[in-house]
Amino acid sequence: MQDSKKESNLFRQWGGYAIAVVLSVGLTLASLRVFPGVFLPPAKATSPQVAEVAAVAPVAEPESVAIAPQRAGNFVAMAVNRVGPAVVRIDTERTVSTNLPDPFFDDPFFRRFFGDDGFPQFPKEYQQRGQGSGFIVDSNGVILTNAHVVRGADRVTVTLRDGRELQGEVKGADEPSDLAVVKVEGTDLPVAKLGNSAEVQVGDWAIAVGNPLGLDNTVTLGIVSTLNRLSSEVGIPDKRLEFIQTDAAINPGNSGGPLLNERGEVIGINTAIRADGQGIGFAIPIDAAKEIKDRLARGERIPHPFIGIRMISLTPEIAEEANSDPNSMLLVPEIEGVLVVQVIPDSPAARAGLRRGDVITKIDGDRVTEADQLQRIVEKSQIGKPLRFEVRRGNGTEAIAIRPGELQDANLRQ
Repeated sequence: MQDSKKESNLFRQWGGYAIAVVLSVGLTLASLRVFPGVFLPPAKATSPQVAEVAAVAPVAEPESVAIAPQRAGNFVAMAVNRVGPAVVRIDTERTVSTNLPDPFFDDPFFRRFFGDDGFPQFPKEYQQRGQGSGFIVDSNGVILTNAHVVRGADRVTVTLRDGRELQGEVKGADEPSDLAVVKVEGTDLPVAKLGNSAEVQVGDWAIAVGNPLGLDNTVTLGIVSTLNRLSSEVGIPDKRLEFIQTDAAINPGNSGGPLLNERGEVIGINTAIRADGQGIGFAIPIDAAKEIKDRLARGERIPHPFIGIRMISLTPEIAEEANSDPNSMLLVPEIEGVLVVQVIPDSPAARAGLRRGDVITKIDGDRVTEADQLQRIVEKSQIGKPLRFEVRRGNGTEAIAIRPGELQDANLRQ
């Protein structure tokens, strides 16, 4: 009896297991029928349903290849790399004669006691060396630099950045513009690209390249501080220049080197520093050099008209202040114009009858109110061709014709 009960219980357990298996198989088959794409791998068949499922299935990406980072250069490095090979060092030598006073050496009384061998012999001549910079503007060896770099040079040596030394010849120099052209023998030499200084604006980047203090291939960076700075304001009254002013460091030896913009184009020629200035340098606009470099290369002389006066801009306020000074020796008309403060003897202005204290109000019928304006008119005039000046003298008006002369022929420069 007891055995029959055990068999009955065992039968019921196996029956439950069988029912569970049947239900599981049924549910699985139903799921495969309803959701074949979830439980089965995509078939190779081209049915639309299978193709759609395969299209959206994720594709394993290939392993990424590590790329070494590349160093990005800045605009200064790119500009210098572009122009640097065309920048040269210029070494000069010239013979300087000296006349040392020797009141004792030639006195027979002293020679009587010490003899001829008792006095040192000083050389009457010695070699003076100088150094500056320049840059190549023609692949055949035409170099632009400053006139003061090669002034009076008996020997000019040009050193390229790659170390080559070439003998140079000064083809032409113009002192009023402080520009000179040196020629070396060569072909396919690196050339600096010339920009347009007329497009330069205050605040633009300025890169000075040269050989300051004998340190070759030196680069300094700054900005353009101002434009059209007159040479007379800089303390160089014998020049006819309007400088680009920059705070890029320009030191002795930089003279003649290029001033670059951010694209590596030459916008100026570094030329002057002020001893009392902190971080102020000046460069000749490259447009001024473009106008005369070919003529200098041909050995031509550049004309510079002048009339021979020193002057200031006059306003009624300045005139009133001058007239109120009891020590003033002139009574100045209280008008606008250009006041003549000095007439250089034997100059075109002196020969025409212009006087100290005259106020120039018109030139060739055009009104003149600024000294800079008058200077530009004279510079653009022709040597020997009269300019008609209208001058206020005292209470009257005078008409004076002045024929500009050549500045470099004058004994005293304006």
